[in-house]
Amino acid sequence: MTVSRIAVIGAGAWGIALATQAARAGAQVHLWARRPETLTPERTLPRLPGAVLPASVTVTSAMPAQADAVLLAVPMQHLRAVLAHVPPAGPMVACCKGVERDSLALPLDIIADAHPDLPRAVLSGPNFAHEVAQGLPTAAVLACDDGGLARRLADHLTTPTFRLYASDDTIGVQIGGAAKNVIAIAAGATIGAGLGENARASLMTRGLAELGRLAEGLGGRMATLSGLAGVGDLILTCTGPSSRNFSLGLALGRGETLDAILGQRTTVAEGVATAPAILALARAHGIAVPVIETMSLLLAGDIDLPAARDRLLNRPVGTE
Repeated sequence: MTVSRIAVIGAGAWGIALATQAARAGAQVHLWARRPETLTPERTLPRLPGAVLPASVTVTSAMPAQADAVLLAVPMQHLRAVLAHVPPAGPMVACCKGVERDSLALPLDIIADAHPDLPRAVLSGPNFAHEVAQGLPTAAVLACDDGGLARRLADHLTTPTFRLYASDDTIGVQIGGAAKNVIAIAAGATIGAGLGENARASLMTRGLAELGRLAEGLGGRMATLSGLAGVGDLILTCTGPSSRNFSLGLALGRGETLDAILGQRTTVAEGVATAPAILALARAHGIAVPVIETMSLLLAGDIDLPAARDRLLNRPVGTE
């Protein structure tokens, strides 16, 4: 059996988890880190200190020369800058979620700009990094315009505890991964402000409707948002205490300022940058996204939490 060669770009929590999972699947793994010297003698890295990297993972500051798949696990707003230094080593798989602030580009658009001739795919789903690194059971979706390639790429990472499903709806998968982070901040703010579980469930459901409209309006399939990249990821991110976006919303709901919350963190809550970008994308395509719009105003400091609540509840009665 031929051993897969997997390159992971980015040694944050998700990159460490993906490198560990690829090694668990039998691959030789090249993990690019800006500071490889932070690898401890116990083979741990700062961003996910409890995860011990297998011996088949090489941590290095050198970019990969060739790989069966290159997993891009850097924050969305840094993807374009990092890709400028990534050689065309193999098929590129976006493992980040969001919309680029200035260009309104999705991850695969940015990959296409950097490497137009390379195959590209996106991996998304309800996956907390620390649980994937531990080998706890989960599932995800890997989408590529070429369904056969999606299945082959999925084979490189699939194990009995990490089940990957192939898809050809790259738009739907990318939109689900991006927009759910904004809804998760709203869900956290709802709980933090003491508005109750009914309010959170209602907000999540209406947020899911917005994800579906966005996917369909941009050329994806609404049905995709009923799967792992949509409702699955939304449930996890809006309810799991480990969710960066939910916990940020929770602090907002309790009265902390956004600047104070971000100042205390070393991790990235992608929903903060994604909210205004995905709102602009929705407006450009004439798609109504009242929850995302309200959260964008709240995060920008244009309205406070009571005004955000009233803005959503006082809208005209509609049909579902």
